[in-house]
Amino acid sequence: MKKLIFSFAFVCIALISNQAISQTIQNSNYSTVGYIKDDGTVQNENYSTIGYIKDDGTVQNNNYSTIGYIKDDGTIQNVNYMTLGYIKSDGTVQDKNYSTMGYIKEDGTMQNSNYSTIGYAKDVKSRTDAAAAVFFFFFRLN
Repeated sequence: MKKLIFSFAFVCIALISNQAISQTIQNSNYSTVGYIKDDGTVQNENYSTIGYIKDDGTVQNNNYSTIGYIKDDGTIQNVNYMTLGYIKSDGTVQDKNYSTMGYIKEDGTMQNSNYSTIGYAKDVKSRTDAAAAVFFFFFRLN
């Protein structure tokens, strides 16, 4: 489940960003853990493809199987359309019960609920672009 969650979240990052360049995702030690290319391809730190993002918000794994959805309102859903959480416009990340899991700062810094930095999403220009939170809060590979 953690692999699915991480992959889904990682893929979600690019959905909101729509940038012409790749987005770099780093952990709290500034080590690169992945990339999201401008065509929606999601890669791990070794440039191996782990998923894809469709223009309609569908998130797929590297075998093109649908693993979830990202809604325009920031709702994160699994493949069965069950809500996993929310990314609010103010940068607050909540679980399905509306409990705060963390925060997205305008500079792309991701913080947990205790305000400790857990990662960075380089090339994020605003909170609206910061679907990278999904990577850190919902879907982890390990």
